Amino acid sequence: QVQLMESGGGLVQPGGSLKLSCARSGIIGSIYAMGWYRQAPGKQRELVANITSAGNINYADSVKGRFTISRDNAKNTAYLQMNSLKSEDTAVYYCNAQTRMGIYWGQGTQVTVSS
Repeated sequence: QVQLMESGGGLVQPGGSLKLSCARSGIIGSIYAMGWYRQAPGKQRELVANITSAGNINYADSVKGRFTISRDNAKNTAYLQMNSLKSEDTAVYYCNAQTRMGIYWGQGTQVTVSS
């Protein structure tokens, strides 16, 4: 059974930082990319950042220079370091894995940026 477990969300003040983690298990075969998406109330889910198996990284324009995606293959974990957080970063953040077996999603973790 494939599982993606996010952690690290919470409430933070504007300008603060959070680090999200996504621990994966049960994936057999190639992982083409790991990514983070987010969905704010009333909005569509959008890509925040992803990293391919080759190490290519993409960021949404809105987070470039503030967020950093990384992975530790030995720990089967992907991370999203979020700095200089803004109120508009408030959303549920979802981990995503694109694999040979299919596309998988975590359950999401809430990030709230508010003073």
